[in-house]
Amino acid sequence: MKKLVDEQANVGEGPVWDPKTQLLYWTDIRSGRLFKFNPSDNSNKTIHSGIFVGGFSVNSQGGLLLGTWRGVMLWESDEKYKWIHFGEFEGETLQFNDCIAGPDGSFYAGTFFDSSIEGKEKLGKLYRFFPNGKIEIVSENHGCSNGMGFSPDLNWFYHTDAAKKTIYRHHYDKKSHEVGESEVWFHYEKEGGTDGMTVDSEGFVWSAIWGGSRIIRIDPSGKIEREILVPAVQTSSLMFGGKELKDIYITTAASPQSKHAYEPNSYLGGSLFLEQQSIKGKPEFESNFSWE
Repeated sequence: MKKLVDEQANVGEGPVWDPKTQLLYWTDIRSGRLFKFNPSDNSNKTIHSGIFVGGFSVNSQGGLLLGTWRGVMLWESDEKYKWIHFGEFEGETLQFNDCIAGPDGSFYAGTFFDSSIEGKEKLGKLYRFFPNGKIEIVSENHGCSNGMGFSPDLNWFYHTDAAKKTIYRHHYDKKSHEVGESEVWFHYEKEGGTDGMTVDSEGFVWSAIWGGSRIIRIDPSGKIEREILVPAVQTSSLMFGGKELKDIYITTAASPQSKHAYEPNSYLGGSLFLEQQSIKGKPEFESNFSWE
């Protein structure tokens, strides 16, 4: 495993690979920075600074679609952006954590409980934003809505609740694009908990284990197939990239964000890492929101 860059990211998260540009985007949620990593020269540039960005997707009509701590924003630069939804929804603060685009171009964005926000409901929800302006609640009662992904055959939608160390799955109708009720698919029993995730081309789920210094690969039946150690305790998320989608980019977090009892002087994180395996990922879907 190789350390690519060390940004001392407070909460490095949400890596997204853009196959068209061969660039990786990732965020530091708690510092309000968004990065663009170019593997051709190992450069890592800060392209946004300000509003906290929890997650995002590449947008098919240009730019990125950001799930921020103020709402959902279509973004090209800090000078050019458009709010898709700003402020509260049904009386609740939209403070987003992880996000993902769906096969139909819609945008899934989950919230989480933060005791620093006065009057915020204790549990988070998973929202789905449609390009036509519709908003629906997919699921609720989450401690920390986190990593998501779709199976290659589009029969399943996976969704993580980091606070419950659990990955749920929903039946997904690839014709109507409706998401069914959730069921518990995987629960992590060891030290740490499930955080960001992705799905590979074989239908296996990869989950970053926050507080566990590792990423794991879970087979479709919900059994751990392999574990790969990461030289950072707070392993937060991962994404396949590269020309053949065999490069695994791993984000980590430098700022203590949990109650785990870490070993003294252990490296919490803050860097972007690269792991290479023979397994191939699959391209992420793009959101499809208009600038008009």
